[in-house]
Amino acid sequence: MDFLRKIYAYIAQRRVIRHLILVVCTFLVFIFICSVLLNLFTRHNTSEAVPDFSGMRVEEALGASRKAKLRIEVNDSLYVPAYEGGIILDQLPKPGTRVKKGRRVIVTINSHKQRMVDIPYVTGYSLRQAKNNLEVAGLEIDKLIFRDDIAANYILEERYANQVVESGSHLRAEQGSGITLVVGSNAEAALPVVPKLIGLPLSQAKSRLWETGLNLGKVEYDPEITMLTRNQARVYVQSLGQGVRTAPGTEVSLKLTLDPDKVEDAGKSSDTAARRRASAEEASAQEPQQ
Repeated sequence: MDFLRKIYAYIAQRRVIRHLILVVCTFLVFIFICSVLLNLFTRHNTSEAVPDFSGMRVEEALGASRKAKLRIEVNDSLYVPAYEGGIILDQLPKPGTRVKKGRRVIVTINSHKQRMVDIPYVTGYSLRQAKNNLEVAGLEIDKLIFRDDIAANYILEERYANQVVESGSHLRAEQGSGITLVVGSNAEAALPVVPKLIGLPLSQAKSRLWETGLNLGKVEYDPEITMLTRNQARVYVQSLGQGVRTAPGTEVSLKLTLDPDKVEDAGKSSDTAARRRASAEEASAQEPQQ
């Protein structure tokens, strides 16, 4: 006790030391208060596991989210015919993810019906322009039919549901519908070259085929792929190899997977085969004709 009294008396007699201790104490109290408030507002060390909202209607999900102290926010809608309209198809964060209370959960719901869009008139356009216009409108190509004509690679006729699309016809179709295009073909023109499709999602693979003048054949998915994960799948098998020359309108079948190793291995094999094919064609072209 005498020792503590001496220290107190020493400090009391020295103003600078007394003020310095006061400042240090004030700073420590300030740090403590900030730490308490930070934990209070950020809910430090308090988290909830995100429930699985898939398959629920939005009203059900809102009730479940309130119990879990989370917030549901609808960000987008898709139309998947295999699922009932109005239910939740996907969510972010994924089920089971631990998040702080009050966190937003972004959900995608299934539309009750597909949106209707105007069919653009593309007769007279080049195949590439026609394809781009259809894709911008939310449509795709159902089939390319080639017909001998001086207007090679230009659209001679456009059809939807067995009906010819005329200028000013104002036809409408469900978004994602396929349009049949009759394309001019010249027998003297070079044959289309099959592009590399491995590593692409289905939408991009189809677009590459169409602009090359080829049709999409059979599409197969690995067993683990569902309706909700198809957009994440990538091509790992194409029935006609990269760099092969074939007749206009030929169908190319595809297989898709979610396995990145399959895609990587297939891509390397495809590139190797394409290089060998190109070397063989070059060597053949350099051989003297008999």
